[in-house]
Amino acid sequence: MKKIFLIAGGGTGGHIYPGVAIARALESLDTNIEVEFVGSNLGLEKKIIPREGYKLHTLSAGKLNYKGSFFSKFLGLIKVGLGLCQAVYLIFKTKPSGVLGVGGYASAPLVLASALLRVPTFIWEPNAHPGLANRFLSRFVSRAFVVFEAAKKHLKSKEIYLVGLPVRSELEGLSEKRDFSGDFNVLCFGGSQGAGALNSIFEKAVRTESQWLHQARLIHQTGVSDYSKVKSTYDQSVFDVKVYEYLFEMEQYYSWATVAVCRSGASTIAELAAVGMPSILIPLPTSADDHQRKNAKVLADQGAVILLEQKEFTPEKLNELLLDLQKNRNHLKSLSNNIKSIHQPFAAKVIAQHLLKALVIVG
Repeated sequence: MKKIFLIAGGGTGGHIYPGVAIARALESLDTNIEVEFVGSNLGLEKKIIPREGYKLHTLSAGKLNYKGSFFSKFLGLIKVGLGLCQAVYLIFKTKPSGVLGVGGYASAPLVLASALLRVPTFIWEPNAHPGLANRFLSRFVSRAFVVFEAAKKHLKSKEIYLVGLPVRSELEGLSEKRDFSGDFNVLCFGGSQGAGALNSIFEKAVRTESQWLHQARLIHQTGVSDYSKVKSTYDQSVFDVKVYEYLFEMEQYYSWATVAVCRSGASTIAELAAVGMPSILIPLPTSADDHQRKNAKVLADQGAVILLEQKEFTPEKLNELLLDLQKNRNHLKSLSNNIKSIHQPFAAKVIAQHLLKALVIVG
């Protein structure tokens, strides 16, 4: 009989895809384990998880650590309470051998419930400064896994392990195939849900008909909200630009691109490092605990990325940077080599090995 292992998290691809990578690693190392996912009805997990071939359970989920009215916070608290009750029921129903929280609204109630019910429970924290939920939950779990050394001081777990950030196996090794002598291909994406500020500035940059555009090809992932508006602009453009709501096979686009313009979530950074992608990072200024800016600053200080604060992100500045990169291929190579150096290969397998070892000890 198969042992069930639950991975909880979702909302965005930044939480989902590392979870999928860990799930595949677990099942490859122990064929007696079957991974199932736990998410909410609010995020992309409803689209991505079934597509990846895994069963998805959903919980009620709410957000607590944000500015808003008392009523909104109270409603969020009610949803969290309901999610906790649903999590307890799910644990009794599935009888998991272990639970891993990878972030996202649904992660907290399942991790807390499983820890209180003495199920071997773990968290994985991808950011240099952990979010509120993982800082709280860390005192209850068996082990915590972090990507940044700096994250350790914020967590209360007795056992904390420094591991890499899992990326899909399809991305491993792509950096070795990168060539900067050919076409200048620009990939703009704002994460799984898109980014309005990036969409607006990139679209305006294309409309300026700057010099770099005449010898470039562009792919722009907008998310659902801005897709129609941006597409109508590009339909009238003379340049080689394609627009998509969402990019599912990212390995194809990473292989195609010369440079990326994107946000600096932990999962995005991990993928950029895995594929050796030169990039211009514009951190989300409202990210929880300012983690996107902190993540990007670590890389910029190492010469691994170009960091551009959103208040400085203008069509003129973007055009200036892209024209410089188009002309200076050595700068592209330097960025690529520096960001490749932070990638820890096969991190999903390392985490899976830790989990299996812990299950033997704790179980």
